[in-house]
Amino acid sequence: MSGRPPARTGLLLLHALPLDGSMWSAQSDLIPGATYAPTLYSRGDTVADWAVSVLSEMREERIVVIGCSVGGSCALEIAATAPDRVAALVLIGTKAGHRPEPALHARARRVLLDEGIDAAWAMFWAPLFAAASDDARARGRRIARRQPVRDIARGMAAFHSRAGREHILPVFAGPIAFVSGDEDTAPGPDASARQAGLARRGSLHVIDNCGHYAPMERPGAFNTLLRGVIAAQES
Repeated sequence: MSGRPPARTGLLLLHALPLDGSMWSAQSDLIPGATYAPTLYSRGDTVADWAVSVLSEMREERIVVIGCSVGGSCALEIAATAPDRVAALVLIGTKAGHRPEPALHARARRVLLDEGIDAAWAMFWAPLFAAASDDARARGRRIARRQPVRDIARGMAAFHSRAGREHILPVFAGPIAFVSGDEDTAPGPDASARQAGLARRGSLHVIDNCGHYAPMERPGAFNTLLRGVIAAQES
């Protein structure tokens, strides 16, 4: 450790399935010395476990929490657990509510465990990238192939067993920025707009030529948005 006092505001970046913290490489220096991008799978069997684990490692008084997909579910869990520490939320491709889909979970788990990550990637995750995001899609596949299959299965189970947190939206005091690619379908711009309308201080940001993984697909546009959120908390 450097010995300098911790920054007042930290940036917590929570990854999507089936990726890890390295998906945030383009955002890693937005708050130098106070940006965290943990990998979640080993932190417990539930999204709530993940939230408790990552919170225990944050030194800063206030946190801007950014989550993509299941990472957004973890971000909402953190806001439910420690609302006084969360300065703002940025939720990318996130469903705050939860309608259990046991058949989908069982199918995805079966493909992953029986046929392997390449088959599961092609079926469930590659289609979530925008048509023009070939480089980001290829990078995502490389990241996914580095993950132990059992870790991804554990992450899928955490995602499908998560608690619905839509009730957090109208009571959370800070700003909540919902981000959707214009080509995303999970949940997509319309569902993101509806959720933004439920939040006390909600906003919607739709990024052109982008799918589910905005920080990887359109890092320039996404970072501009995120810098604005950070600046609003530090002013």
